[in-house]
Amino acid sequence: MLSLLIIPIVLLIILATQKSNLNNYLSQQIKSQIEPKIMETIGNSIDSLYNYVDNGDLYEYTFLEFGAKGCSACKRMELVMEDIRTEYPNQINVVFYNILFPANVEMMKYYGISSIPTQILLDRSGKEFFRHSGYYSKSELLSHFISN
Repeated sequence: MLSLLIIPIVLLIILATQKSNLNNYLSQQIKSQIEPKIMETIGNSIDSLYNYVDNGDLYEYTFLEFGAKGCSACKRMELVMEDIRTEYPNQINVVFYNILFPANVEMMKYYGISSIPTQILLDRSGKEFFRHSGYYSKSELLSHFISN
């Protein structure tokens, strides 16, 4: 009887400690499902949108948020996005991708989004330099912009 209680607890501990590795594995699996030609097309689109060195926009960073309107952690992230959008309107381009919209599915696959909310930070040239899944506070996000 005691072992029936211990096994689920041990499994939860393993999952909690291996969350990042599991998320990375799932992300790679999702990315592998996208065809190379579509991957190239989306990559070119991302480059034209978020490579500010080439496209002349003045932003220093892009903050991509992948989520859904019904998700509770995503709702909390909406406040963080709005704060950053308001306080850094010319430095940080804040972009929300609702993964429930069919138009955003390919972008989700391109970035290998396996859980929501997921935050991806891009530098001025459109290259990813940070990723996090789950709620992430404004101060935690801003620390990555400062340190990059």
